[in-house]
Amino acid sequence: MGNLESEDRNLSLLGAATVSADRELSRSQIRIFVLIGCLVLLDGFDVQAMGFVAPALVRAWKLEPAVLGPVFSAGHDLAEVAEAGLPAMRSLLGTCTELMTLMQQVPQPVVARVHGLATAAGCQLVASADLAVASEDAGFATPGGKGGWFCHTPMVAVARNVGRKRAVELAMSGDVIDARTALDWGLVNQVVPAGQLDSAVQDLLDRVTRGSAESKGIGKQALYAQIDLDQPKAYAYAVEVMAATSQLPDAHEWTQAFLEKRKPRWRRGR
Repeated sequence: MGNLESEDRNLSLLGAATVSADRELSRSQIRIFVLIGCLVLLDGFDVQAMGFVAPALVRAWKLEPAVLGPVFSAGHDLAEVAEAGLPAMRSLLGTCTELMTLMQQVPQPVVARVHGLATAAGCQLVASADLAVASEDAGFATPGGKGGWFCHTPMVAVARNVGRKRAVELAMSGDVIDARTALDWGLVNQVVPAGQLDSAVQDLLDRVTRGSAESKGIGKQALYAQIDLDQPKAYAYAVEVMAATSQLPDAHEWTQAFLEKRKPRWRRGR
């Protein structure tokens, strides 16, 4: 299953936790037991029984299915797919969808570190992350369009990042786009030389984990909730959330710290 690594084992102040596939998995293929493992890590588990850190105390999640090698993630394992009947495929795709959805539901920022080729469900993984940083040698594709199994579920996430015309091109052609094109199309946030990838990811993590963790968590979830609503409904929802969160202790602490010209003291945060 996935691994969880943390920069800091102090449970009162954890940094970014890393979700990665075991090293022996070929090209970081997305297999059912990996999906279930990642769901367990992101959705919570018994700290005492499992010996891991509690997700609620992690400031951010960093996704790197393959730390080394030419491929970020090649998507589903076709050997597993070839043996699966309809019920098994529904289960596999449903579990994958649950993971992609959960990445946007957890309160912490989820950042994808993309160092190689991200195809099919691997490209979906990048599109589903809150943020993504890619190295200059990264590539992105939904190859089903030039094969025999169209990338239906990956395109749900990808199309919401790149827009309709570009989504159709990716889906129909199956072509690989390079990292600079992915940046231009809105699939990733930054593109950096390979040697600067880790530092760029860390810099982004540092910037998106500043402030109150409670406020940021509610803010992320509210952002996803309103972003596909029409404007009047989005404003109505946002007004209620913003009014309610103005009464939180960290909101009061922020305004008081500003008035007193001092650094805020968050309940959770930095």
